[in-house]
Amino acid sequence: MPADEAGGAALPGKRLLFVVNDLAFLISHRLEIVLAAVAAGARVEVAAPPDQNSAARLADHGIRAVPIPMSRHGMNPFREFRSLLALYGLMRRTAPDLVHLITVKPVVFGGIAARLAHVPAMVAAISGLGFVFDGRGARSRMLRLGLRPLYRAAMAHRNARAIFQNPTDRQRLTALCPGIASELIAGSGVDLVRFAPAPEPDGPATVLLPARLLRPKGIAEFVEAARRLRASGTNARFVVLGDAPASNPATIPQEQIETWRRQGNVAFEGFCDDMPAALGAAHLVVLPSYYGEGLPKVLLEAAACGRAVITTDHPGCRDAVVPGQTGLLVPPRDPAALAGAIGALLTDPERRRSMGQAARAHAERNFAVSDVVDRHLAIYRALLAPARTAAAQTAA
Repeated sequence: MPADEAGGAALPGKRLLFVVNDLAFLISHRLEIVLAAVAAGARVEVAAPPDQNSAARLADHGIRAVPIPMSRHGMNPFREFRSLLALYGLMRRTAPDLVHLITVKPVVFGGIAARLAHVPAMVAAISGLGFVFDGRGARSRMLRLGLRPLYRAAMAHRNARAIFQNPTDRQRLTALCPGIASELIAGSGVDLVRFAPAPEPDGPATVLLPARLLRPKGIAEFVEAARRLRASGTNARFVVLGDAPASNPATIPQEQIETWRRQGNVAFEGFCDDMPAALGAAHLVVLPSYYGEGLPKVLLEAAACGRAVITTDHPGCRDAVVPGQTGLLVPPRDPAALAGAIGALLTDPERRRSMGQAARAHAERNFAVSDVVDRHLAIYRALLAPARTAAAQTAA
């Protein structure tokens, strides 16, 4: 049911400020929500680190991007304090009625700034808790200790809602910040028209891993699984689609990628801007991630395209799959199990196609982007209701 019919999505004259640490991510994962808020009458701005190309794309929709200093990955305390001050100053100047904070840094620093600036309403979108909460090393443990009080301070807003993409993240953070109102929403959703089912192509099977070239995405495990399968005589093409972000400490070095290329078991084909075509050309989609995922968008897209998937029994990944019906789950960091699962579906095309059909039906029931948009607008309306915002301002 459209949001207007479900109680009215109108936001006339309300000022909404989205805060994100990557404009390109906002466009690829949240643009439908932003445009829906504009269509509902809101005056929308987006605060993010400078990105001229993405800012121009937003300007085409009449949305202003406000540059702020914020790094995606660094944890330099002076730079982070500068980000906090910039967000506080922006919120004081623009006086938004609601801020929508997306990913870890915007949630932490934007949440604290929103409280200091007395912003009436706040939405905190937890798109996965990242490597800090899943990391095993001493650095991750230290960062967790530092982030805990910051999360508590950010989430203590009196008129806020946290949006989670999987129940594990919800349990972790609500235990850390008890009392925060929260709900689960299926990630970014998927456009069921653009990502449409198509028959598998003829010829040898293609096994596709679409992901950024980060170690926790399971790239090395995929390469090893492909080596084992090809050594056993499997006639299939193994492909990785994705770029290597220079600023991410988990990025796989280019020298390692070149070594894998020379071995000849896996093709690394770089960034892809036509995912419907790429998924339609694949027979099987694999994401062996142990990253701090929310609900991986590519798994929703694969399901919408009618492709069976193999992913890990890991928060976020497992929440995109009905095990044994729409795909298979394997343990993280286990190339032998991954090879076994890939081999099982390559040698049983009837089962693979049946899973793909079930995946499409699952996407239609649970992952439609229109439903995701409607639920966000409903949250905005609830937080911006006069009684709620007046109470929040009084409490502040």
